Amino acid sequence: MIVRFLILVLALSAMAQRSVASLPDFTEIVDSASPAVVKILVEYESENPRYQEQMEELPEALRRFFDFRGGPPVPRERAGMGSGFIFSSDGYVVTNNHVVENARQVVVRLPDRQEFDAEVIGTDPRSDLAVLKVDASRLPFLQLADEDDVKVGQWVLAIGSPFSLDFSVTAGIVSALGRSLPTETGDNYVPFIQTDVAINPGNSGGPLFNLDGNVIGVNSQIFTRSGGSIGLSFAIPVSVVRNVITQIREKGVVERGWLGVSIQDVDRNLAESFGLDRPRGALIAQVGRDSPAERAGLQPGDVITVFDGEPIETSADLPHVVGLIAPGTRVEALIVREGEEQAIGVEVGGLAADEVARVEAGAAADGSMTLLGMRIAEAEPAVLSELGLSGGVVIREVALNSPAEEAGVRSGDILTRLGSRPISRVEDLESAAEELAPGRSVHARLIRGQSPLFIGIRIPEAD
Repeated sequence: MIVRFLILVLALSAMAQRSVASLPDFTEIVDSASPAVVKILVEYESENPRYQEQMEELPEALRRFFDFRGGPPVPRERAGMGSGFIFSSDGYVVTNNHVVENARQVVVRLPDRQEFDAEVIGTDPRSDLAVLKVDASRLPFLQLADEDDVKVGQWVLAIGSPFSLDFSVTAGIVSALGRSLPTETGDNYVPFIQTDVAINPGNSGGPLFNLDGNVIGVNSQIFTRSGGSIGLSFAIPVSVVRNVITQIREKGVVERGWLGVSIQDVDRNLAESFGLDRPRGALIAQVGRDSPAERAGLQPGDVITVFDGEPIETSADLPHVVGLIAPGTRVEALIVREGEEQAIGVEVGGLAADEVARVEAGAAADGSMTLLGMRIAEAEPAVLSELGLSGGVVIREVALNSPAEEAGVRSGDILTRLGSRPISRVEDLESAAEELAPGRSVHARLIRGQSPLFIGIRIPEAD
């Protein structure tokens, strides 16, 4: 009995040793990589951004009182911090755009406590990346991984300065790939790497490593309810990092590939109606006027399933792929049109750093206009008069499977407002369309029968 017990103990001990031995040892990566990881110290001027808005909300008498008592607050210096890393020996550093945005002064601190004033060479808000330059040479630097050879479940390591705890090391695994986190303006060009690595305020801009010690991403965002890490962290993949920092070093700005379509996901019902074997692809809801897509012959109702050899599983995948293609490049798109698969050649256009992808309204020869799947025309004055309206346009037709149809818009509805814009005539739609943010919703005020109602229309993502 005792012999059996000893054998069992030895077997369990051996299993435990093998389990421990299978865990990665990060010490070599930390020793070799840490010298090139930096802390970013930022100073910028700030005043209360809500001051003017709050003053305008006050009654006139109180507004005059506060103006008399001293007027607006004096701008004051504020400090910020983040992380980054050196990617070339001559002093180029990458970090997040949100770390250095509106900075008055930026200082880069190395682990040996050397500090350098840094110049912001260029920024790219769409990817949340920025490139800095310090006046130094022969600096340690990190290698970017050759490609996005990242798999869910693999070990990863982060180094940064969370909560001013300089050059802290945390580790975890890759939880998912290709996460879409659209910006406030609806941009969706980054297929984020999701990890459970402990990332906290101050880690932003720091590197994410694989077990070879190469950078596979730049830590950028966390999802949190507490202000700290809850195991949902997001990093910008190296393919995007390499593309952006190369363009900033060479040109100072970033230009992206652009197709000029509004797109949406394909659900089970849409997949069946379009002749797809399963829900997949990016469904074109609208084609922009004089866009690369229009010139290539793409049409609303086409489903893009492959673009430049990359499979498009969801609509969010398309801007991830198109954005990394150099403008002017000719590629092949595989589409499904009326149940038939076909290939179409597309010359990718360019979207400059300061340009915004818009949902465009298309004008027809009869004076009507198409927007979000609605064909809209001038309303008869007699109809408006009968309804007691001073203006409005009539919806003549609603396209199948369009954003308007999904929202419940009907033929015959009178449209009087779209978002913040009152709509009196068809020409008012042009300015209203310019304010539509892809990936967001806009409210529309309709008159149906004799009753007014508001509905929300989801704007397809633009690419």
